[in-house]
Amino acid sequence: MKLAFAGKGGVGKTSVTSWMADWLARNGHNVWMIDADTALSLGQASGLDPELLPLPIISRKDLVHERIHEGGFLNLNPDVGDLSDDLAVDIPLSSKPLPGVIPGRKRLLVMGGLTNAGGGCACDANALLKAILAHVVMDSDDCVLVDLEAGVEHLGRGTVTAVDGLVVVTEPSLRSFQTASDVGRMGLELGLDNQAMVINRYMGGIPPELPHLPKWYTTIPPLAGLVERQMTDGNVLSLPESDEIDIILEQLVKQMGL
Repeated sequence: MKLAFAGKGGVGKTSVTSWMADWLARNGHNVWMIDADTALSLGQASGLDPELLPLPIISRKDLVHERIHEGGFLNLNPDVGDLSDDLAVDIPLSSKPLPGVIPGRKRLLVMGGLTNAGGGCACDANALLKAILAHVVMDSDDCVLVDLEAGVEHLGRGTVTAVDGLVVVTEPSLRSFQTASDVGRMGLELGLDNQAMVINRYMGGIPPELPHLPKWYTTIPPLAGLVERQMTDGNVLSLPESDEIDIILEQLVKQMGL
């Protein structure tokens, strides 16, 4: 299962990605977590100590030079097959797996944001990031969850063929729904027809009628445990509401036919 998560900044997109990764691993699936958002908070949201976070790949100038300028020539299609395992860090599960289930492995790749990727930017760092992202999404047999920024265009038309669905995360505000509409449109333009929307911090009401919003949606209510936790800790796992979140995630996966 390969899923992309996108939405307006601050709506809880990274939290939903982290919850999904942990739920899948506790159900026995190996999971790649790809942090392609400039905020770079997926590791901390998943319980990783900030001091243990690896450097974003986009800041590894030595690696960029080694792979993109190998042999003294500019190579925009570098061999990156060995890099995902070398650069990933393991993320512990939040709790024990389901009874009788062998837990899966959670691995995090911190990419950093791709700049102007939808416009065909050929800068060295972008070329390396896009090659690694394509390798993990297209070649791995494990589950892959990609935490994106507001848009999905930098997945690339080749990579997107291996993505099973797009989860558009929003909150109950008009501006957030407008961004969600834009994300849905961009996904459709790339061929990502399997879309679902998650309305985070939902307290009631009907979403506005905007073009390209995913037709099916589920909701997550305000979580008192998360509000209290985030005053002192960036970890969004092991909340008092975790069982409720698990049920919502299971519904989401089933609705998307995965």
